[in-house]
Amino acid sequence: MRFTLKDYQADAVGDTLRELTSARDFYRSASRRVSSVALTATTGAGKTVMAAAVIEALFWGSDEFGIAPDPGAVVLWFSDDPALNQQTKHRLEQASDRLRNRLVTVEHPFRYQKLQAGNVYFLNTSKLSKNSLLVRGRGDSDVLPGFDSRADMMPFTFWDTLRNTIEDNNLTLYMVLDEAHRGMGKRPSEAPTIVKRLINGQSDVPPVPIVWGISATVRRFESAMREAEVQSNRVHLATVEVDPVRIQESGLLKDDIVLDFPAETGDFNTVLLRRGVRKVKALSNAWAQYACDQGEDTIKPLIVLQVPNKPSPTEVAAAIDVIREEWPELEADAFAHVFGEHTAQTFGPHSVPYISPERVQDASYVRVLLAKDAISTGWDCPRAEVMVSFRPAKDETHITQLLGRMIRTPLARRIEGNDLLNSVECILPKFNKATASLVLERIMGSEVAMGGGAGPRVLVAPHLMTPNQAVPDEAWELFQTLPAETLPRKHANPIKRLTALAHALAADRLLADAGKLAHERLHGVLNGLSAQYMKDLAKAVDDVLTVAGGTVRGHARHGLRQDESWTEAADDRAIQDAYRAGARTITPDIARTYVDHLAAGAEDEDAYRDANVRVAALALLPQTRPALDVEADRTVKEWLDRFRVAIKDLSESRQSLYAEITAMSTEPQLISMALPRNRQEETKRVVGDAEQLLERRPLHLLADEEGMFPVGKLNPDEIEVLDSEIARGNLLAWYRNPTGGRDSMSLAYQDRHGEWRTLRPDFLFFVDSESGVRANIVDPHGAWLPDALSKLRGMARFAEAYGDRFHRVESISRIDSKLRVLDLKLPAVRATVLAAIDADSAYRAASVEF
Repeated sequence: MRFTLKDYQADAVGDTLRELTSARDFYRSASRRVSSVALTATTGAGKTVMAAAVIEALFWGSDEFGIAPDPGAVVLWFSDDPALNQQTKHRLEQASDRLRNRLVTVEHPFRYQKLQAGNVYFLNTSKLSKNSLLVRGRGDSDVLPGFDSRADMMPFTFWDTLRNTIEDNNLTLYMVLDEAHRGMGKRPSEAPTIVKRLINGQSDVPPVPIVWGISATVRRFESAMREAEVQSNRVHLATVEVDPVRIQESGLLKDDIVLDFPAETGDFNTVLLRRGVRKVKALSNAWAQYACDQGEDTIKPLIVLQVPNKPSPTEVAAAIDVIREEWPELEADAFAHVFGEHTAQTFGPHSVPYISPERVQDASYVRVLLAKDAISTGWDCPRAEVMVSFRPAKDETHITQLLGRMIRTPLARRIEGNDLLNSVECILPKFNKATASLVLERIMGSEVAMGGGAGPRVLVAPHLMTPNQAVPDEAWELFQTLPAETLPRKHANPIKRLTALAHALAADRLLADAGKLAHERLHGVLNGLSAQYMKDLAKAVDDVLTVAGGTVRGHARHGLRQDESWTEAADDRAIQDAYRAGARTITPDIARTYVDHLAAGAEDEDAYRDANVRVAALALLPQTRPALDVEADRTVKEWLDRFRVAIKDLSESRQSLYAEITAMSTEPQLISMALPRNRQEETKRVVGDAEQLLERRPLHLLADEEGMFPVGKLNPDEIEVLDSEIARGNLLAWYRNPTGGRDSMSLAYQDRHGEWRTLRPDFLFFVDSESGVRANIVDPHGAWLPDALSKLRGMARFAEAYGDRFHRVESISRIDSKLRVLDLKLPAVRATVLAAIDADSAYRAASVEF
């Protein structure tokens, strides 16, 4: 893979591979039952990247996910849109260099009687229509028997190819149904669509063995399979659903969607277009400054001008004039369009060339993009960060769809602590306060926001908060030292984690030959196991060097049986198979370097043969992989502690990489927080036709020009807690904890199903105590909420591990109309929480009045 998978992507890939392996075994069993598996993830999650990782593992195996290669795997990628297939093919090429020469678009003439193992074939609905040259001549009802022929005298059609592939016992056909809700038809009473016939089979073509649906929602896939009428003969094994909270926390998606619209009635196209241009220029400067500070290539954001489907040439020409006036330094080729008309368009004196949507992201010279509605399925452009829409209020759906193409972050990661560079802005000149709510409703109910508060914040005309000059330096310094926790990974691989850390340390010149040192430590573990389990290893060597079998004999007349066992010496091919299996256990890199270690200085091939046997035998010992994992984790912890300060001096992007490496564990890992640089917050709310200023409080780490922070979105309990802390008299600063990013205090907890989740307490308070500046964690959270007990237990575990780093660690809830507090630094309170049957009983047993 060219890309490093985000933690949620790795988990989804591992779960999908497990289900596809079960589906393959299910089909190859005596029952020959066909099945389906689904992967659902919302817009921007990177479904194609996950699919690339799954396909690589099917073709070549994966030590990370413990998957052996399927030598007969062949993938048929199906959608109802040839343009979507081409975009998917392009993305797979970007994600995986191993797949680059194995991606085949099915075109006439297709001269293969069977699909070839190890390839991905792209097919769309039109290629299987009645008049398509790929299938014409097969099953035509108006052709007399004996007079049928194949198009262009081809001896077979694609349906024949499909049948031959499915019936070949050495092949396993995986059909990917891309955006699985499409192409199914709307009512079961309709004639079967092409995709239905493909899934269910027709005449002498059997049904596809394994259908792997990839879609944006579970509902879409389940509806698609229901409409395909496959429930009676196809078993649905599992739906792998990616948690939208984890998608947002990954930093792949922008945190904020900012909406701007006029506060009064009138024609404000020109005024707000100028505002949009100033916004994109400010973002250009911010990205340039960030690139300069970090020593990276700069991002060149663009502005999208969204016009009606039949734009007025005069209106568009006027808009181009305004943009050039406001942004005179634009180059001549900075404008382009993505209209359905794939030719240059003329607007007054301006000629605007066409650019294909998938090229926009890489064509950094394009700074102004003209678009109509949602552009095209599957397209996105992360560097499109401002949109000015000239569409009327009734087109809120089209506006929302286009916003969905703009929510990916340009660097595929969050810019820590910088809301400005983690946002996308939508300016609506033709909307007013009343109609703007339509867009708000669309966004909050769409896949852009992902529902349930998991998606980006939607902000209306926010104000940018910057570091508060009234906050003492001691509070800022303490902030950077506070402990926070990562979210554990389900499919973590300690050896891969160590390798990634070694590469990073070597690349940053913090530890020369880090990779060699890491391998030497793991070689030492293998040497130790060889000495400690000498007898077990000798038996394992014998198992590798011999092939055991059995013979069954029967008497034709009397039915007598005689079972015999036998052994034969393993040949070189059998030894290599055993070595490859062992290498998957201890990872191919470690196996390879350990063979070199064992055979160092040897001049004959026997030494390498013996080394391969040793590796295969060691992999058979149940103690080997756990011992390697323990040493890998120990080395990672040692090196992260040793270079902790040096890592803090690296660029923000490199620090983010080390944070990701730290998180590659099945247990919560300690990380430090990143400093917040700015935050966008709304300062007003609309009440009827009037605007009302939100309440403000002083001493927040980030504030406006007057040193104040808006608190109008806090609930009454949070306001009461905040005001009480301010009234104590020793408060130096406070921090409203954001919902994501490394500038957020995070700790891990397990929900009632045992799944790890992230808790981000509401407040951090910095106080002047007898022992100096200290930090308090205070989290007002209703005891009646379903996740309350799980979060209390997570805070209790965190307080036991890191409580000495804080002045107070407290959870607060309103019980019988009064705020009550659990002091989680007290062992007795933690014990009560851990033993409680629900959060309410814990508060009643161990809390005190706030």
